[in-house]
Amino acid sequence: MPDAMYNPFMDTITGNVTEYDSSRGVFTMVTADGRRFEEGLTGDTAAELLRNLDEPYADASGHLAEMLAPGRHLIAYGVFYPEQGGFTFEAKRLVFLGRDVGDYNFEKSTWWINQINSLAHFYRRAQFGSGPIDYRDYRTIIRLGGDKTDSHVQETDTISRMVYGMASAYMLTGNEEYLEVAERGTQYLRDHMRFVDPDNDIVYWYHGIKVEGDREEKLFTSEFDDDYDAVPMYEQIYALAGPTQTFRITGDRRIRSDIDHTMRLFENHFRDHEGGGYYSHVDPIRLSPHADALGYNKSRKNWNSVGDHAPAYLINAFLATGEPVFAEMLERTFDTIVARFPDYDNSPFVNERFFADWSPDHGHSWQQNRAVVGHNLKIAWNLMRMHAYRPKDEYQKLASHIASIMPPVGSDRQRGGWYDVVERVLADRQRWYRFAWHDRKAWWQQEQAILAYLILFGSLGGEDLQRESRQAEAFYNTFFLDHDEGAVYFNVLANGMPYLLGTERLKGSHSMSMYHSAELCYLSAVYNNLLITKQPLTLWFKPRADADRTLRVAPDLLPSGRVRLDKVEIDGKPHEVFDSTAMTVELPGSPDDLTVKVQLVPAG
Repeated sequence: MPDAMYNPFMDTITGNVTEYDSSRGVFTMVTADGRRFEEGLTGDTAAELLRNLDEPYADASGHLAEMLAPGRHLIAYGVFYPEQGGFTFEAKRLVFLGRDVGDYNFEKSTWWINQINSLAHFYRRAQFGSGPIDYRDYRTIIRLGGDKTDSHVQETDTISRMVYGMASAYMLTGNEEYLEVAERGTQYLRDHMRFVDPDNDIVYWYHGIKVEGDREEKLFTSEFDDDYDAVPMYEQIYALAGPTQTFRITGDRRIRSDIDHTMRLFENHFRDHEGGGYYSHVDPIRLSPHADALGYNKSRKNWNSVGDHAPAYLINAFLATGEPVFAEMLERTFDTIVARFPDYDNSPFVNERFFADWSPDHGHSWQQNRAVVGHNLKIAWNLMRMHAYRPKDEYQKLASHIASIMPPVGSDRQRGGWYDVVERVLADRQRWYRFAWHDRKAWWQQEQAILAYLILFGSLGGEDLQRESRQAEAFYNTFFLDHDEGAVYFNVLANGMPYLLGTERLKGSHSMSMYHSAELCYLSAVYNNLLITKQPLTLWFKPRADADRTLRVAPDLLPSGRVRLDKVEIDGKPHEVFDSTAMTVELPGSPDDLTVKVQLVPAG
């Protein structure tokens, strides 16, 4: 047998306080998996209250005696000293999640609204400074502090993702500048990244453009390694994310036309009308998913090509319009997920990549037979959204199964947070599902966990679901918020410390813009306020003069009868023509854009 681990090391423990012995200067915590840790206080143990972006440090070091009360949810960072046949843990940093036992700062009605406001301010400054909003200056690559690089490739998806974030920030804050950034970005996408094919009556979107002075070079196919020289479905999907969220606010008919024509691209060239689902890639010449030039992407389907429609644009398009065509595609998509993705006889994780006949593809590129933890959680979250609109037992059953099976295999039960990519099956004599590359935790996968457990708890109740949502929110808000430079970190180490190497050091990259962090803020505000803490929520809209005169203001697909529209103001004046249950507002005719402020409240 090799010698036991010997060197001291620093690590994180998250759990609930069970007892505090002031005479010995120690307290005991129990982690999510039921393990007990005795933790010592030292003369220099620092304690603080959890704080939001742009909030000052709140020291709690002088209040340990009253705050280390039984039941307190606490995050401790300290040193493990292997000694005396076991170990001693000395806490160096304590983070209290609220002032009292049972208090969680992130459940305050303004927490997520303030956070998205800070995010929007960061990206507005990073991309455009304090001057005019000019997308010719936009950069895909943004350094840690918001500085730009010399690279002047503008990727369609990162612009769209920032547009989504700015539109969402406007909806929660009413800040007109954020809407201006969203609208100018949408127009820039339409002018520079959109290709209109009148012969086939479709729209598709360039991967991006390379800008050199007044000259721009169109990049039709993807530059990303896994999709190189192909047109991947997910890039076309996310090109719609920002414009569609903007459409919810403004009702811009030009955006609606782009949505319809891009969906026609999906139906005509990506959809498998016989076998179901959507192919992941088409070639740039014939727009065929079966071209030999696609290599290992030929005739393949994956999670992104099937499931990402719903959160990226399709649910938001349906919320804005109520159109049956969007509802039909949503239902067909979720039926496909329920039928094709689970593989619970072999693994606690779903399959993610498939051949044309839906047999699993376990040899594809980097993925092999591996699971992206966040994709499982994303399925649970979006199934519950669809279940709220069109209840089906199989939707709730699968969502609940994922919620129950995932924590032991995909989350960190000692430190908190959710892992990235793991092997889908255990080898002989293995207890832990092996990490594909590392044990780091990505910001977007924490988002999926938070939203999944928030909507599950808000819809179904249950202490286990509430505990998981709070643990995910606690880890994210403790470790991912960058209080020095602004916005959120891409990745943290398993213990929560920021990982700042390579592309994971950046605040803007091929993978990261404002989308996931803003989506988290927007929907956490919706789920927490309206379903869980039962507090009002204010949303802002600005329909154009030529927009449809029925404005739909439902914040998301939520359980029937749980939310109602309570108050409406138009241009600062009370407006009484609205349907409280359907959450629709009948707009007056106007030659100008209207500013509509609505208050939504829990019902019942």
